[in-house]
Order: sequence, then C-alpha cells, then structure tokens
Amino acid sequence: MEHTYRLVISCPDRVGIVAKVSNFLSTYNGWITEASHHSDTQSGWFFMRHEIKAESIPFGLDQFRAAFEPIAREFNMNWHIADSARPKRVILMCSKESHCLADLLHRWHSKELNCEIVAVISNHDDLRRMVEWHDIPYHHVPVSKENKAEAFAHIEELFAQYETDVVVLARYMQILPAALCEKYAGKVINIHHSFLPSFAGARPYHQAYSRGVKLIGATCHYVTQDLDEGPIIEQDVIRISHRDSIEDMVRLGKDVEKNVLARGLRSHVEDRVITYENKTVVFD
Repeated sequence: MEHTYRLVISCPDRVGIVAKVSNFLSTYNGWITEASHHSDTQSGWFFMRHEIKAESIPFGLDQFRAAFEPIAREFNMNWHIADSARPKRVILMCSKESHCLADLLHRWHSKELNCEIVAVISNHDDLRRMVEWHDIPYHHVPVSKENKAEAFAHIEELFAQYETDVVVLARYMQILPAALCEKYAGKVINIHHSFLPSFAGARPYHQAYSRGVKLIGATCHYVTQDLDEGPIIEQDVIRISHRDSIEDMVRLGKDVEKNVLARGLRSHVEDRVITYENKTVVFD
C-alpha cells in the first residue's frame, strides 16, 4: 500500500473551499492521489477527503496541522489528517457466534484489512482457540446482571490499555453502557440484521420466515446510546423466496452480515466515513 496522508474535512458549504485546500497542497508540492467531494444541499454542509502522497510533502503531520490550521479556522472546518502508515488499532468483541469474528480475522490475516487487531474481548470463552491461533490476546470478561458495572469498567480499562482506535461488535450480544458509548462516540461499530425494528428480539429469522419476507439484509452502524439507531455506515440485502427454509435464511443472513461488517470496518479504517448529525457520508 502506498504511503499516504488522508485529509478529511467537513464544514459549512461556501465558495472557495476546494480552491483553498488545493492551493495549500500545491504550495507544498502535495501530490493528490484521490479526491472526493460532496455538497449536501439540505444541510448546507460540504464534505471532502483527499489522499496525498506522503513523500511529496516536505514535513510531517504535526507541521502539516500547524500550517493548515489558519485555513481550518477561516472555513470553520471539522477536520483531521491521518497517516496510512499508522494502521488503526482495533479491538473485536464477540459472544458465541463466530461468523463475523472469523471473517474479520481471516481478512486481517490475509492483509485485506489495513488495521492492527490488538485484542478480542468476549463475554464467553467459546472462541478463545480461534483467536489465539492468530496470536491475538483473548480477554474473557463475563457479564451478568450482578457484575455488569464491574465488567464494563474492566472492558473500558482494556480499551485504554490497548490504546484502541476503534471497537467492532462482531455479534457481541451485550448492550454497552451509555457512558461508554458517549466516550467512544464514532469509534464503536456494530452489525445487526436489517429486520429491526420489524423483527426485534429473539429468533428474527423465524419471525421473518413466518411473515414470508422476500428480502433479508444487514446494517453496519456506529453505536450510540440509542440502541441500533446510530449513524449507518453500510447496508446490503439479498433476495429470498418461498423455497428458502429458516436454515437457508440464517445462512444467507450470516453471509450478508459478515460482508457488510467488513466493508463498514474497511471504510472506517481508511478514513472514508464522515459523520454529520445522525448520518454519514462514505466516500468509496
């Protein structure tokens, strides 16, 4: 992978933003390898993502930030710049279902995901051997009604210990406390079947089968205090028919879940997602 800097910006829309940023980069001989822009006419906001060859810029990120700050103030920008040479540090969380966890571990192991999986946390011990085969630390943190506060305090300590950039709930079947959601806003990614809220609760595929649905799918989103209502990163569906059994629906649903989660995580670790209000702009 080519060494690049990723400049990501959102700000009130107005004339001259692209010209100002492009002129800044040109002044320092910045070589843009990818440029994405979006103007939201409803909100009046502008979104931008540039990838720049790191070797073309004559200084590092700290100096870049200092030099760019006057432009950011002028246009009231929310912005950050990231270095592709520093992969994001990811913690995966799971329970007993293995399909999403196994898929992400495989993609990471085969270098399809440019990130560093630093640990796996689970409220069960079932998937330890799978994780430790990859030489990744596995932390079993049981969660019950009696120890929930203590358990999540320990989980929060693990997030800090591993200097975590992003947490992925790979079918982790516990609800994160509101305070933890707030502290890691925009840094926790979840996956769920797209039946919500139509088929909430247990056995959603059985519920869907009894209603004769023709589409099943999955949604990858950021976690907020409002359960399963955070900004959506990625979605997909697959068509089914009356010929498909409940077992077929579960199998197909798992395929969609793991693909959607992997695409959502890839977009996040490549700094392609910009959150605004309760929506996202995701640059391909």
